[in-house]
Amino acid sequence: MAGKQMHLVSFQIHSPINHTVLSWAAPGDNRLDAMADLKAWQDLVRTLERGKFDGLFFADTPGVFDRYRDSHEDAVKYGICWPNHDPVVLLSALAAVTENLGLATTMSTSSYRPWSIVRQLSTLDYLSGGRIGWNIVTGHLRGEHRALGHQQLDHDRRYDAADEYMEICYRLWDSIGEGAVLADREAGIYADPSKVKFVDFDGEFHKCQTVGPVLPSPQKRPVLFQAGTSGRGLRFGLEHGDVVFAIQPNLPGMQRYMNQLQEAATGLGRKAPGVLFGVQPILGGTEEEAQRHLDDLVERLPLDGCLARLSGTMGVDFSGIELDQPMQEQATQASQGLMKAFTSVLGDRPFTLREVAIKWGLSVGMPQIVGTPEQVADKLEQIWRETGCHGYNLTPTVMASSVTNFVDEVVPILQKRGVFRTEYEGTTFAANLGLT
Repeated sequence: MAGKQMHLVSFQIHSPINHTVLSWAAPGDNRLDAMADLKAWQDLVRTLERGKFDGLFFADTPGVFDRYRDSHEDAVKYGICWPNHDPVVLLSALAAVTENLGLATTMSTSSYRPWSIVRQLSTLDYLSGGRIGWNIVTGHLRGEHRALGHQQLDHDRRYDAADEYMEICYRLWDSIGEGAVLADREAGIYADPSKVKFVDFDGEFHKCQTVGPVLPSPQKRPVLFQAGTSGRGLRFGLEHGDVVFAIQPNLPGMQRYMNQLQEAATGLGRKAPGVLFGVQPILGGTEEEAQRHLDDLVERLPLDGCLARLSGTMGVDFSGIELDQPMQEQATQASQGLMKAFTSVLGDRPFTLREVAIKWGLSVGMPQIVGTPEQVADKLEQIWRETGCHGYNLTPTVMASSVTNFVDEVVPILQKRGVFRTEYEGTTFAANLGLT
């Protein structure tokens, strides 16, 4: 059984699309305008705060998708998460027009030094009264490493390096002790050095010698999110994540994931973190109207754009795979890897690369919940109750109407049923997520 109430986070990317290829071309979509307009983003967070959302979360795609045809051209041509503006720059402007909404962003341990992330995010956390979160990623996209001129470590070594990285972050966050800041004007003493610990870390991957650069916020440090799904990544998420983001294609997959997470947590002697499942609500006044909205999105999808998105995320060039031959009949390493990844999404029946690419271009593997506001609320409540998940990462389609419609039409139903808040419980992100 889930906790008392579900939690909702809006899942965004500061680029021409969110998770639906060519959504920027949909009638009424404001994403291209918002790219150059702080006010559009400020309007969005006001809407989310009116809807009592826990937070707004920015995913990030540093670099560019460059795996498909070993080129960046399709990503650029169709605006596939390119350009991808820095979401961290936005957060202070969004914090300034909200009071309770949490604001989280992805920052890669491959792109920044530990001290830099602590300084940037903790400055925002301190200024906002404790409303910042960090989604910790190790940098799986080739484009990020090529942009920075870095050699990309293999999967497990990236997590080894990230464990060291987090040790430095924790030491920096814990550096400034209780009562360290005196601010004694008469004596002319700002802080007691005996209560400020010096961080002296010399590891295999990272080094740091300094003191904490930013005063702690009311929640002490940013809320930590993680989305590792592999054995090594899952362990990292359990060790460092306050909340875990997960994408599973359907209810059975979500239930399996929850069981897997709980078993892994028990094995480590830890409490499993709360899980936010990614979903894509598609609303209509009737079920038929909602289905038409979905069909419109699918019809607009350019296949090469979908393949560019799929190739970039999977780290494989799918340009040499037959589009309409069942993946099970193709013997390439790429097709076998994709078949393994998508059997849980599409089942054991034969499926083709075209089918996979379209599904990926539509929602990056997140399930759609299509129907009237009442039907969408029913499904959200069912999943929440049957999985015991913490809540949802909701990705929009057409911006900003899909967000506004959810707040105006679905949230009141959830509130009336008593499964979603009518007022914020606290003033920090951690408090509203139920982490304190």
